[in-house]
Amino acid sequence: MAFKLDSDEDADGGLHEINVTPFIDVMLVLLIIFMVAAPLATATVPLELPASSTQSPPAEQEPVVVSLQADLRVFVGDDEVDRTALGGTLERKLGGDREARLFLRADKSVPYGDLMALMDELRSAGYLKVALVTLEQNGA
Repeated sequence: MAFKLDSDEDADGGLHEINVTPFIDVMLVLLIIFMVAAPLATATVPLELPASSTQSPPAEQEPVVVSLQADLRVFVGDDEVDRTALGGTLERKLGGDREARLFLRADKSVPYGDLMALMDELRSAGYLKVALVTLEQNGA
């Protein structure tokens, strides 16, 4: 005759473990309720905020776009620029801010070497943040 002493069931066949599933369900519902209610509670509190003497941060400046046409003419914005005066034009346009991001557009027929030469000119002028502009391709 064999006996099993460490059984999880009692003599009636019931389990002695706590079922935590309903507890988790209630906690998730409460979490959702608090997530929805918390922003509403803070937005309706009437306050008289104090005035500040500091100036607001400057607005984002207009993006500067450098374009390279198929015939290798360079434009800054809508104005054609001689390649030797490119650094000076960008400095005037950006107010000397070398950390500003430049957007570089090039015609798809421009040879890779010519595009890299223009990027080298921008780098030697001190502009290291250059973003390439492309069109979004529809379909896969």
